[in-house]
Amino acid sequence: MLRARDVMNRNVISVKKDTHIFEAVELMVSNSVSGLPVVNDDLTIAGILSEKDAVVLFYTNKDDASKTVDDFMTHHPVFFEENESLLAVCDFLTKNIFRRVPITSNGKLVGIISVQDVLDSVLKQRQQAVHAT
Repeated sequence: MLRARDVMNRNVISVKKDTHIFEAVELMVSNSVSGLPVVNDDLTIAGILSEKDAVVLFYTNKDDASKTVDDFMTHHPVFFEENESLLAVCDFLTKNIFRRVPITSNGKLVGIISVQDVLDSVLKQRQQAVHAT
């Protein structure tokens, strides 16, 4: 059975709560990611910042110039431990509007799984099955 650790992307781009919101948005855009885990100093999950959370910047005003990620992020996000089944992660992704979910080990961020990561895994498994026959 595949586990979250088998599919997760270990090269996670994350930010802290006090990161300036425009710096975080720039990270998302320049790295073509739709969201960023927000971590505390000890790498525990503090929240998650998605494109949807930040799109309110379209309505920006002068007060937004000093805003941080903490002002926009989703607090208390769902996350999975690396040893949980990939099926549980996929079930969550199909039943919710989220496009990504942080993965932890002993409560600390170690990866992320996006819908794209799952689809890449499906294609790799299919290719392996085709080549095995």
